[in-house]
Amino acid sequence: MDSLCREKVSLRNPVHLLALGFGTGLAPLMPGTVGTLAAFPLIWLAVTYLSLTGFVTATIAASLVGIYLCGKTAIDMEVHDHSGIVWDEVAGMMIAMIAVPFTWKHAIVAFVLFRIFDIIKPWPISYFDKHVHGGFGIMIDDIIAGLFALGCMHGLLSMGWL
Repeated sequence: MDSLCREKVSLRNPVHLLALGFGTGLAPLMPGTVGTLAAFPLIWLAVTYLSLTGFVTATIAASLVGIYLCGKTAIDMEVHDHSGIVWDEVAGMMIAMIAVPFTWKHAIVAFVLFRIFDIIKPWPISYFDKHVHGGFGIMIDDIIAGLFALGCMHGLLSMGWL
């Protein structure tokens, strides 16, 4: 993250702390990928201590709260969808793991699928990425990428390939 943006955000601000993925978005290389990794402890805790309904509720809450977190942080940074804002990746990864057993094999496959969809941005992800702005715009492409990865995960599970 460039020094100008670094001066405009603070990890002491809880909104910035979450939007920046607990600081993982400040990684000098591949902050989106590093930020996606920040989701693993949250997912593990959620699947360990919550029911499926609780996990889905937490995932929806993370996605909805992310609209505010990402939007506010983008405003504070004065950059729309700055690469350091990674809460959208956290929420997208949570979506990719809905009703998927948490094993490292499943988590790694979901991670790879989510990152592929998030980076390549096939339609309609690319449409939303280009045409929707603000906090919702930051979140929606990763939500859809998470849904694509989720569909692939359940397809792989149902075919017995995972």
